[in-house]
Amino acid sequence: MESNPKSNKLSDETNGDYAWQVEEEQSGERVDKHIAETLADESVSRSQAQEWIRTGLVTVNDNPVKPNTKLSAGDRIHVTLPEPEPLEAFPEDIPIDVVYEDSDVIVINKPRGMVVHPAAGHPSGTVVNALLHHCKDLSGINGVMRPGIVHRIDKDTSGLLMVAKNDLAHASLAEQLKEHTVTRKYSALVYGVMQHDKGTIDAPIGRANHDRKLYVVTEKNSKHAVTHFAVSERFDEYTLLELKLETGRTHQIRVHMKYISHPLVGDPVYGGKSGRTLGMKGQALHAEVLGFNHPRSGEYLEFSVPIPEDMEHSLSILRTR
Repeated sequence: MESNPKSNKLSDETNGDYAWQVEEEQSGERVDKHIAETLADESVSRSQAQEWIRTGLVTVNDNPVKPNTKLSAGDRIHVTLPEPEPLEAFPEDIPIDVVYEDSDVIVINKPRGMVVHPAAGHPSGTVVNALLHHCKDLSGINGVMRPGIVHRIDKDTSGLLMVAKNDLAHASLAEQLKEHTVTRKYSALVYGVMQHDKGTIDAPIGRANHDRKLYVVTEKNSKHAVTHFAVSERFDEYTLLELKLETGRTHQIRVHMKYISHPLVGDPVYGGKSGRTLGMKGQALHAEVLGFNHPRSGEYLEFSVPIPEDMEHSLSILRTR
């Protein structure tokens, strides 16, 4: 099973700079709207894009522009992201499940319901707050908002997360993610009986036009996204899958599963409104396996953690039906 709509080219240059070319179907768009849609994964709003344009952080064909400038096919856009504003992220004595830790890297098992880093609506109680209390030293590459955070998993997804404790480790882990050499395997319970034993979903993901908080498979302003799946267990109306990420787009697994008509059980956004959540509070998705090359020694490390109790309980119910 495969799908492969073409996707927009978006290159992440050094230190948060972005550059890309306008495609034919985007001709005539306002530059502020175009930037907000293209950088949707960075949570960039249209008003934020307008501010960057006014302060000279945006060029089109190496020239400054106004927010209402209309674009033409082939125009080259360059955006220099400003330094993050200071954020008061305080250490908090929050228990965290440390799976591995040394002077360069810490790997934790994040519980369902915990946000990874402070943001609007979640100023505290996050993984970052807990880590600031636990280890004191985190990479500063992502600024004070996301110290040490190399990748994220959603609030209601449980499982393994690697965090960099210094800039050397951060650069190495980020490069491994970019080169798709990090092993990331998830267990997911989905609606419906999957007919294929294994397959690949190759479908670009971008922001939904009707709601900026949602993501969809789309050809416009999207990023390449690939998810591999294999059936672990089948039930009467559900399937347990092992999913392996090749790329790591926002909500990738959740969007891809919906795209192939097997949304995640309990997913409040992409799972439909059937009400058949099997008691799950949030999507039945668990980051079970994480592997990477140690940034200093080069040794390959791989970790696994069991499915959380609530998800295991749901599986137990299905196995006894």
